[in-house]
Amino acid sequence: METAPKKVNKKKAEQKIKDALNILTALGLPRQQLNERSALTLLSLLALEPESKWAEASDPLMGITPMMDFFSEYYGKKYAPNTRETVRRQTVHQFLQAALIVANPDKPSRPTNSPKAVYQMEPSALKLLKSFDKPEWKDNLRRYLRKVKTLTKIYELEREMQRLPVKLMDGQEIKLSPGGQNILVKKIVEDFCALFTPGGQIIYVGDTQLKWSFYDKKALAKLDVTIEEHGKMPDVVVYHIEKNWLVLIEAVTSHGPVNPKRRQELKNLFAGSSAGLVFVTAFIDRHAMLKYLNDISWETEVWVSESPTHLIHFNGERFLGPYED
Repeated sequence: METAPKKVNKKKAEQKIKDALNILTALGLPRQQLNERSALTLLSLLALEPESKWAEASDPLMGITPMMDFFSEYYGKKYAPNTRETVRRQTVHQFLQAALIVANPDKPSRPTNSPKAVYQMEPSALKLLKSFDKPEWKDNLRRYLRKVKTLTKIYELEREMQRLPVKLMDGQEIKLSPGGQNILVKKIVEDFCALFTPGGQIIYVGDTQLKWSFYDKKALAKLDVTIEEHGKMPDVVVYHIEKNWLVLIEAVTSHGPVNPKRRQELKNLFAGSSAGLVFVTAFIDRHAMLKYLNDISWETEVWVSESPTHLIHFNGERFLGPYED
């Protein structure tokens, strides 16, 4: 039998949302985060229902979807499933930067874009918010704001220590956010490029969190390509100088390979390139490849990191090379 939806006390719910907005304002969150969505996110992370007292706030581990379920169940605010990324990028990300919450305290190496990612209130922030409607709130807030700058630096240092070092072909080192797709990106840069584009020039390396982690805009411009930052870049772009090839590589862990649609998108994105375009899909192992085998476009290459010295060629008259239309 289906459970009847929880009856929401609208007056108390609106007051709690208003209180949460006042807190976010007092904490100095940017104007873009001073909205109902952010207020509800804070309340969900505190497990505070409309009738709850602030002193009853707690610190459950919460993923984005459970947060949105909380909005709906306890506050009657139903957000469409496709707004999940908005909650993550436009609220949770800023809460992390403000040291208001911590990501994956149960497993810090888990990437923040993982479906299993969870968030929890930072202990000193939780202690502060429990005193919101008490006489000591203002004094506690002043002390917290002095301390939070130090906290932010500590958390930034911890995140930096967890980052994944990647050595480019010229010896330069960059760092990617830990886990997820970036493990494969590191293998592409350090293994694939060394084997199949020797002496090449890395032009772009994406990051699951930062996207434009490394970008040599001038090098791409010399090849007559200009790309705006909203362009959907492949994960790695390398220029094979000796053969005058621009090799576009997609790292597949959760998103798809270079299928016919993506191949055309990349051709359009890099239209005008004076170097021939080569399309490569990279997988961590053969098992991962099998899932996408039927989607891979003809006239592209596939590289599997567990067998780094081999390439799988999908049709066409040449092996690892550009095709003219």
